[in-house]
Amino acid sequence: MDRIRLLLVDDHPLFREGLNRLLDSEPDLEVVGRCGTAAEGLQTLKAAEVDIVLLDFDLGAEHGNQFISSARESGYAGKILMVTAGMNAMQSSTALKLGASGIILKTSSPGTLAKAIRLVANGEIWIDQKVVQQMADRALAGGQQTLPRTLTERENQVLQGVFEGLTNKEIGVKIGVSEDSVKTTLKYLFHKAGAKTRGQLVWMALQGPLRKDGKP
Repeated sequence: MDRIRLLLVDDHPLFREGLNRLLDSEPDLEVVGRCGTAAEGLQTLKAAEVDIVLLDFDLGAEHGNQFISSARESGYAGKILMVTAGMNAMQSSTALKLGASGIILKTSSPGTLAKAIRLVANGEIWIDQKVVQQMADRALAGGQQTLPRTLTERENQVLQGVFEGLTNKEIGVKIGVSEDSVKTTLKYLFHKAGAKTRGQLVWMALQGPLRKDGKP
């Protein structure tokens, strides 16, 4: 079985070591480097084969988005998953635009982190629901029109429910339809966006309109 090779970049030694022990206990994950600064991380990327960088946003005098820019400029084409105590909506949006494959909070369970790593390794996007909500709130507060003129009224209602972090059942109650109807509408939304997860759907919706041919 091919193992997913991970590089940890976090300026807190205790968290870094604890995360290392946690991830090494997973049969398909392998930590190939542990770094406390962006500079160390960039040097390790030159010396080791890394599939995913697990990157803290707050690196003391530096921040994770600077690392992402430098890593891409140096030719690193692998995945980057932000593992953070917190980022605001603008910081999260910038990280994703720079090439991060996801954002997960440090308050997440070990199982959730392992799941996020595997999904990102398979090419999916992982965005913590709290981060999704922050970005959605910022977009809506700024008057951004999400997916203009390309969705039905029902699709826009369901998408708004996803923005609010509601379950399918809660969305159905809110807009007065069955849970099965919500599931069907979500399938159409996923098809139009080319998305596989709610996080991907919201990210694509916030970045630009979806066309009726199903392409973002």
